[in-house]
Amino acid sequence: MACRILPAGGCGHHRAGTGQAVEICVAHDRDMMEPFDGLAQPTQLRGTNQSGMRAFNERLVLTVVYRNPGLAQRDIARATGLSAQTVSVIIRQLERDGLLLKGEPVRGRVGQPSVPLAINPRGAFFLGLKVGRRSAEIVLTDFLGTVLATRRRSYRWPTPDRVVDFARDGIASLTAALPEGEQRRLSGIGIATPFELWNWAAQTGAPSAEMEQWRGADLQGDIAAITDLPVFLINDATAACAAELRFGRGAGRRDFIHFYIGTFIGGGVVLNGGLYNGRTGYAGSIGGMPVADEDGKLVQIIDLTSIIVLERMVEGAGLDASPLWNSPDNWPDFGPHTEQWVEIVARGLAQAVIAAASIIDFEFAIIDGGLPESIRTRIVEATRRAVTTFDLQGVQLPAIEEGSIGINARALGAASLPLVERFLLDRDVALEPS
Repeated sequence: MACRILPAGGCGHHRAGTGQAVEICVAHDRDMMEPFDGLAQPTQLRGTNQSGMRAFNERLVLTVVYRNPGLAQRDIARATGLSAQTVSVIIRQLERDGLLLKGEPVRGRVGQPSVPLAINPRGAFFLGLKVGRRSAEIVLTDFLGTVLATRRRSYRWPTPDRVVDFARDGIASLTAALPEGEQRRLSGIGIATPFELWNWAAQTGAPSAEMEQWRGADLQGDIAAITDLPVFLINDATAACAAELRFGRGAGRRDFIHFYIGTFIGGGVVLNGGLYNGRTGYAGSIGGMPVADEDGKLVQIIDLTSIIVLERMVEGAGLDASPLWNSPDNWPDFGPHTEQWVEIVARGLAQAVIAAASIIDFEFAIIDGGLPESIRTRIVEATRRAVTTFDLQGVQLPAIEEGSIGINARALGAASLPLVERFLLDRDVALEPS
């Protein structure tokens, strides 16, 4: 069965659900939500196949505990607006389903001891497939987003058959890595892929005929044909942003722009604590942003701040560039080529940060990538220096910070899609306990 993540529209919470067309609309604002006295269904449902979709109030309780581990039942009731009796019924059901765990009772001065609740990490598992222009990877995660196992394959360019074969092998091996009793807790697979791959033949040095195979390909449908799991799809750079928002330093932050340096640079936008996809799903796709190179010539940022630029520099010097893709967390020392590339990347990123801050008053600009942490640190430090060389009059710069996910960001973001779509409520629905 295949599920497509639709671009946000209207209230920003429309999503396609499991199987056939299931649409859920949840009010953004807590003040617009009426408490339900009992287990309630989402306000709008359409379709016949709703397997795996939690009832609204169950998802609400799970979301509050997910964001605030250690809450007691009375705290959950206060945060959700549900009655204590309703919360008690929901918690018992979620415990029976293996999704919540009770901690040791904490005794206060008066009254009954409070029992802290937390998500059971092994209550559900998810797969995330990243399709890149130089490599593919698939990860197995638990309910809290911890990566339990990874499979990776590099290539000179991707083709649909190559990716599907890799996914088939990866799904089988990662499923087998779970104990037999937990395999039934696999709850979905997300795919993070660049859109319109057929347009990237020249940049990747791939034969046009092979890349043209992507034009008529249905990767989501092909993956759905080899698994019984629900399948979700998202742009790869947006997926990296989602991983930072849900599992990294971006968690709890209201507004930030996210830059992910991969084979080609991509980005994502978080507004009001939620991933903003835009009207077409391309929000934050910064690759086409015009910036000035070191000679003052306007070029697209993708031509400056991408790993493929370093690949060309290294290969131009007669060196082996394959470790950039085979060992993304442990590059060899490319000496002055790395130094030069870091400065080029920083200059491009500095201009992108300034441009973004001129339109939206972002609090943070987060920089991550499929590269070693030490290189990421150098890029962030160089970007902080580079922004000071530009005219900043009238611009309130966001804090420029390192991302915290790294090489698994796109696959982890893909794995978070079934997690959110099947168990949690997105964005402003569940607030911090008052």
